[in-house]
Amino acid sequence: MKKVITYGTYDLLHEGHINLLRRAKALGDYLIVGVTNDSFDRERGKLNVRNNVLERVEAVKATGFVDEVIIEDYVGQKIDDILKYDVDIFAIGSDWEGKFDYLSEFCEVVYLPRTEGVSSTMLRAKSEIVVNLGVVGCGRIAKRFVAESSKVDAVHIESLYDIQPEAAEEIAPEGAYIAKSFEELVARVDAVYIATPHLQHYPQAKYALEQGKHVLCETPMVLSGAEAEELYRIAEEQGVVLLEANKTAYCPAFNHLVTLIKSGLIGDVVGIDASESKLWGKDKLRRELDPNEAGGSLYEMGSYPLLPIVRLLGTKYENINIYSRLNGDGVDVYTRGIMRFESAVASFQLGLGVKTEGNLVISGTKGYAYVPSPWWKTDYFELRYEDQNQNKKYFYKWDEHGLRYEIQEFVACIVNRRMTSARLTPQQSIAMAYVMEQFAERKNFFKL
Repeated sequence: MKKVITYGTYDLLHEGHINLLRRAKALGDYLIVGVTNDSFDRERGKLNVRNNVLERVEAVKATGFVDEVIIEDYVGQKIDDILKYDVDIFAIGSDWEGKFDYLSEFCEVVYLPRTEGVSSTMLRAKSEIVVNLGVVGCGRIAKRFVAESSKVDAVHIESLYDIQPEAAEEIAPEGAYIAKSFEELVARVDAVYIATPHLQHYPQAKYALEQGKHVLCETPMVLSGAEAEELYRIAEEQGVVLLEANKTAYCPAFNHLVTLIKSGLIGDVVGIDASESKLWGKDKLRRELDPNEAGGSLYEMGSYPLLPIVRLLGTKYENINIYSRLNGDGVDVYTRGIMRFESAVASFQLGLGVKTEGNLVISGTKGYAYVPSPWWKTDYFELRYEDQNQNKKYFYKWDEHGLRYEIQEFVACIVNRRMTSARLTPQQSIAMAYVMEQFAERKNFFKL
């Protein structure tokens, strides 16, 4: 059997892609297609937002020419794949003429004629879809957000609002409008990014959704399960996108980790341990430790270690015990939670003013996954086994602050009219909000 392999992004799958796949298939008996992951545009500093990797994989499969689809994750993978799959022919479009001659050492290299007059770039340009975005709350995270948004296609920062106008003016890109009120900002834009203190998230998100605006809300989105359910219900009724802005949830490396584990590479998951902490001076943690601003380690950081738990073990936990050390204002400077599921147990550990190793360990019946600190900025992880010869390391690039991943997914949902994201579903976001609510009500709570 003659095996053929080809690679591509396959964004906005078009006639040119289909013709190339047809020609590649005709070269042999079995066609393998490598679809590049969501960081394929890093080299030019942009992230394409039309189709994410899952959508592109499904589009390639739907052509009917492909026998197997794989994900291209890293430079140099082509050689690894050719050897791994015992490939006879490497095929690629003629616009890459000469670029892959080095692969002729391993297999035959064929450059296929490309279809003139059509490309994904041209189709994206013709669509002229631009999401006009408003930024609410112009503090530390919003400053990073505005800078990162320039790395994502099809998004434009149209307006900003902060109760202190000078804060908005300081981070505003050229030409952006400084709104005089939150309501004025909402009226001017297609979508709203909310980066205000925690307690303002619910009323602001609700108002924006009721006005028919898409909403990307900083994490934790809300501190009540009922409020989270209400917001997602309003978003569904209005036909708009609501996403929680948890940057780890959308980054390529973390999602590849989840995919590998769900594929069974470490067996059944029986335990998850995730930690995060910050040891800043009190002068830098005034809001984070303010009881009137929902301060504390769980509210400030809890959604990050809860993320791998709900992604891998689900949202149907049976019980949670929460242990906290409180400061003189009643704010938790250290919190540890133990979650029991039907066939697994998970723990999350958080500190503001208490330092702990910020790693992630996922235990399975065949092996375990280890992500070193800071795991929430995943750029490297390992799958480890009893036989160390089977251990495998995975390396990725974490781009600057990483906010571009959540922006990309948010805009992709809007452009493709996809109301939810598989990377952080409404059910998962709601489950995390219920954990916050349990803490607020001091259920199964133990003071240290």
